[in-house]
Amino acid sequence: MRTKHFLSATLALCFCAKVYAQMIDNEHAFIKENMEFAAKQCSLMLQTPSKGKAVMPHSLTRNGQQAKGSIYLWTAGFFPGTLWYVSEYTNNKDLRDSARVYTEKMEPVKTFTGNHDIGFMMYCSYGNANRFVPDSRYDDILIESARSLCSRFNATTGTIQSWNSFRSWHGDETYDFPVIIDNMMNLELLFFASRKTGDRKFKDMAVSHAEKTMKNQVRNDYSCYHVVYYDKNTGKAIKGETAQGYADNSTWARGQAWGIYGFTMVYRETQDPRFLKTAQRMADYYVNHPGLPADKITYWDFNANQNGYTPGIRSNANNVVTNYRDASAAATIASALLELSTYTKGKKGKAYLETARQILHSLGSPAYRAQEGANGNFILMHSVGSIPHNSEIDVPLTYADYYFTEALYRYDRLLNGQPLF
Repeated sequence: MRTKHFLSATLALCFCAKVYAQMIDNEHAFIKENMEFAAKQCSLMLQTPSKGKAVMPHSLTRNGQQAKGSIYLWTAGFFPGTLWYVSEYTNNKDLRDSARVYTEKMEPVKTFTGNHDIGFMMYCSYGNANRFVPDSRYDDILIESARSLCSRFNATTGTIQSWNSFRSWHGDETYDFPVIIDNMMNLELLFFASRKTGDRKFKDMAVSHAEKTMKNQVRNDYSCYHVVYYDKNTGKAIKGETAQGYADNSTWARGQAWGIYGFTMVYRETQDPRFLKTAQRMADYYVNHPGLPADKITYWDFNANQNGYTPGIRSNANNVVTNYRDASAAATIASALLELSTYTKGKKGKAYLETARQILHSLGSPAYRAQEGANGNFILMHSVGSIPHNSEIDVPLTYADYYFTEALYRYDRLLNGQPLF
């Protein structure tokens, strides 16, 4: 009887092992198919002629034509970064050569000080280049880029100024020291520079900015303001508003994504449990939100068209009834959750991983993934740039493709038991 029981248990374990192995094989096949599709779209994108200084794929125009931007547009680094992830996974030499070419187009940006976005522009391009094909010249370019970003740090506020000014949607008031949640993403460039140079000032500025963002931008429920205005003379945070969200007190989905991703990255770089807690609580807000659709692809704002949330009088959000999905926010969150799951034990870590998996499978479905050769050769459909500005509504966006391919690359490494970095 004991032998029979032992054999039954052994067979059950073997069966579970086979089911698990099949599940892993299925996930690998899913990643492979999506990355190979991405390679086809990237190859087609490379055949699209550029006009003048507009060389980096960005989105589609209102008449469905591919829109490109200059190397100084905040999204310029995403296409080179996508090429790096896709070429690395597929071992496609032609795409790797193109990744190098498009990355090196970005070099003049290393001295750009016009806003905070140099982190997006240079770390998504040169940062990935240096990761996959290390080069001391890339180090130098990234360090100079970090110095350019540091020029926007204000010791009184303890933050990096995002834009030079922002006009409120509520009238004619213009603020001269806005800080946006997106800025958390640019801190990775500073951490890199600190490691490479041994100079703590880069890291100290990044930590200071993250601390002030955690204090002034993250709300009690762990949603976040898109914009916080500071008095640059006293350092005091004046108020929180929105630039691209529905209302000042609403939760703009991509802003929540920047926060989850940014604080996860800052925890990786500092091992400070305060940042891990913030990342986890912001992730919990997304994962457990009652308004999150079943396919885990968020609406562009969690509170759009709800009672208690009112757009500014100048905002185009007043004119939009449709509650659009935002694939770019979901892709960014999927990538962030994959990393965060590795720092989080128990059921919560499993929930982060499972949500990321569901997001990726939704994005890889016909509901969000384009057909080959369509969609301006972008990979994903249905992203939102800025409804308040009446700009880029329900279109492909280059950063959606970037974070989708990054998430697929991370998921593959996670399944293989490899470190993400």
